Amino acid sequence: MINRLQFSIDIKAEKTKIWEALWNENSYRDWVNVFFEGSYAITDNWIEGSKVLFLSPDQSGIYSIIERHIPNEIMQFRHIGNVVKGKEQPIDDETKKWSGATETYTLTEGMESNTLTVEIDILDEHLDFMTSIFPKALEKVKNNCN
Repeated sequence: MINRLQFSIDIKAEKTKIWEALWNENSYRDWVNVFFEGSYAITDNWIEGSKVLFLSPDQSGIYSIIERHIPNEIMQFRHIGNVVKGKEQPIDDETKKWSGATETYTLTEGMESNTLTVEIDILDEHLDFMTSIFPKALEKVKNNCN
């Protein structure tokens, strides 16, 4: 079963600085390290409509499509399938359970800070992990804005 989780954090920094902390290659690697050490993304500069591979050091992970990208405002991914040893895998019965799940990052301007909100679709078996780890990842993003 898919669950939609939402996490948010207020950051006292310009939206451009927050966006840079999220998607610049070095800072991206820093905050996603919280999920799995050595994680990285292969992307065509986060261009809307392009494919992204979200990978661990052994080149396993998932591939996704960037459905929406409005710089400094929104980035939305639709997760498609698994990657093993750097190669996209066909959609199988296991993958069908989550293929099409979305992950959306939104920046909202406030009076004294900007709010980064993440909405993510998660399978039951990943619920506890993501609930405990995602706030730590957002703290890393916030720290990278200083």
